[in-house]
Amino acid sequence: MGDWTAEAVRRVKDDQGAVHRLFPVAAREGGPGARRALLRHVDAATVVALYRNGDAGERLAVLDALADLDLGDAGLPLVEDALRTNDARLVAAALGPYGARTLDDHAYRQGVLKCVFMSIPLDGIAGLDERSDAELARMLTAYADERRAAGRPVPRDVLERI
Repeated sequence: MGDWTAEAVRRVKDDQGAVHRLFPVAAREGGPGARRALLRHVDAATVVALYRNGDAGERLAVLDALADLDLGDAGLPLVEDALRTNDARLVAAALGPYGARTLDDHAYRQGVLKCVFMSIPLDGIAGLDERSDAELARMLTAYADERRAAGRPVPRDVLERI
């Protein structure tokens, strides 16, 4: 942990409110991993606020860290929000380990299908082997059939799943 990050973590431990000033500049000042280090020292409500008030990079940092934080289901609305965006980075991060663990079957399947529509590689989706089921295969098959009917290619990773 670099000097800036260590000092920022110390400040957040002393006063959780300091994270609202430090989190936005953490990537620039502390480098990779600084935001994750700060998130480990705040409560669930603060994590949610950082996501809600953050830019795309800050939201991505929160989503990427969710699996390492002890939030219970408090992070689920963040994952659901990210899945409603058109930012491929946020959608992919929403289907990381935390999303794979907390999304219900329907929401998870819809997230996978959104990844397909957004050309996000399926091999980056956490838990896909474990969470694949007949309904997801049916959805992917229907997608592939529509692509073929339109004379369009079907992505290889979709073909591997049906």
